Amino acid sequence: MTDLVVRRLLIDLETPFALRWNGGDAFRSALFNALSMSFPVGEQFFIDSVRAGLKTLPDAKREPFEHEVQGFVAQEATHRRIHAMFNSQLDKLGCNNTWEIRSAARIKANAFRGVHFQVGSTAAVEHFTAILSAWIFRHPEIFEGAEPRLVTLWQWHAAEEAEHRSTAFDMFRAMDGTEEVRRAVFRVITTIFLSNLARQTLRNLWDDGSLFKWSTWRSAVHVLFAKDGMVRGNVGVWREYLDADFHPTKQAAPHAIPWLQANASAYSVVGT
Repeated sequence: MTDLVVRRLLIDLETPFALRWNGGDAFRSALFNALSMSFPVGEQFFIDSVRAGLKTLPDAKREPFEHEVQGFVAQEATHRRIHAMFNSQLDKLGCNNTWEIRSAARIKANAFRGVHFQVGSTAAVEHFTAILSAWIFRHPEIFEGAEPRLVTLWQWHAAEEAEHRSTAFDMFRAMDGTEEVRRAVFRVITTIFLSNLARQTLRNLWDDGSLFKWSTWRSAVHVLFAKDGMVRGNVGVWREYLDADFHPTKQAAPHAIPWLQANASAYSVVGT
């Protein structure tokens, strides 16, 4: 089991920021804005799923998870609150968050599928966020020219995603979730997550007036499909989730702890 530290991020999200806050780059800003738009509803789903999964475990299995789940829930609740504040600024800038609406409707429609599907879905999305976390730390230039307070937000979030990347996965297995279900849910979530990310990013670019500009797509190709781009560079680690012996800790996350240690002034610890 993992001891998860709960941190309160000490940055200002009341002061407005520019729509192209990420170094003036329309695509990089739109992509990360899209990710943020998914988090409040998504994080609440993760919280609800893991809590529901914990209740299904017999006492012998539940007790080792209880403290870790408390930390997981607190970290995700903090992410939800911070990104709601970030998204509030985007709303004032005229952005239309269609991802949140679609996600809320899909969560409601899939409620009948049960707790294994919910926890399996959470584990699958956590694999995506863990991949993104590692990639962000490998490529600090993704935030070149960005507002420092917003760089801190994304790096803090990435570090905590690396910390709790195993919680839902371990719970799914403790619930005796099958490999067949784990893989099937992952394939479904892959399609949903990537299609929604693309759709919201395109909507953000449309709202920004930069959808049909050459500079936008030049940036997109570089960010996504360079040798170690966000997509091209992560196909292998994405696929590893389908391996029978996969576990999130088998994928390295060497930058998270050093970042948290080096940036302790950016947050206060409120619990473990």
